[in-house]
Amino acid sequence: MPLVTEIVLTVGGILAVTVFAIVVGLLYLGIDRKITAHMQARIGPPVTQPFTDVAKLLTKESIVPGDSIPLLFNMAPLIALAGGIAILFYLPIGGFPPLLGGSGDLVLVMYLLTVPALAMVAGGFASGSPYATVGAQREMVTMMAYELPIAIIVIAIAWRLAVAGVALPFALTTIAANPLWGVLGPLGIVGFAILLLVLLLVTPAEVSRIPFDTPEAETELAGGLLVEYSGRNLALFQIAHGVRTIAISALVVALFFPYAIAPVLGIGGIAAGIADTLFFLAKLFAVMFVSISLIRVAAARLRITQVVSFYWTYLGGLGILGLALIVLDAGVLL
Repeated sequence: MPLVTEIVLTVGGILAVTVFAIVVGLLYLGIDRKITAHMQARIGPPVTQPFTDVAKLLTKESIVPGDSIPLLFNMAPLIALAGGIAILFYLPIGGFPPLLGGSGDLVLVMYLLTVPALAMVAGGFASGSPYATVGAQREMVTMMAYELPIAIIVIAIAWRLAVAGVALPFALTTIAANPLWGVLGPLGIVGFAILLLVLLLVTPAEVSRIPFDTPEAETELAGGLLVEYSGRNLALFQIAHGVRTIAISALVVALFFPYAIAPVLGIGGIAAGIADTLFFLAKLFAVMFVSISLIRVAAARLRITQVVSFYWTYLGGLGILGLALIVLDAGVLL
């Protein structure tokens, strides 16, 4: 393929993924609010409310506090949004392969997941507000807490593929082509299911949702990290929030459910692309419903000390148990 054509296709793909992430992210936020409202016996706002909120905020003035660091304060929302979108460039979406990728893109994605959170921390510290400073400190502690379970999951998947003789085990295209459910025996499937549960419980903390929303904690910190943000900057943070939700959910789908439905239906061409995209969206919304909507309705906010204990002790232990079962299933220790 000529270089110019390849560049045009890549740029077109980047624009398409960016639009997809923003639209689907805001749509999910609306669906989430509607579903949780009905689960709490309320009517709730319309599904399109996040689009209305963002459009209204974009017309408002962005107020910069006098005690802030203006450059860092204004750059933080942009970095958070860019970081979330960049993750999706390395993940397969629908029946389409990732736009970017290589032998170690799973490790890269793991680090890219921290970029939006770090941007929010930087924005919180740069705002000069005591509420935002406390929220930034809590965000850093939460981020350090859930990194351990994520690292265990990444290591377990890549190690098992490597033992099975699969080349490039850290590449997401490799994982998509070799779903681990088909490689494992009964013991390993139990361990892999445990790792899925762990990642589903990491997801709400990754997007700062109840019960892990201590960095924002509206009743304690009046919004925490975002208390000083308004106008365009707050709109960008809201968009970034939706994109982060899509990114972490797409990662769950890529690691645990990398299946297409077109081969099952025996269709090809454009129909296959549409069917796989719709199937991908169904998997994405199912993951978001279970890991975010259901959990935030069923649980109350945890204290920051409880968040750390939950991830380091309970989910860290569960992750190690899942890893141990996968190792035993491979017969390496027998």
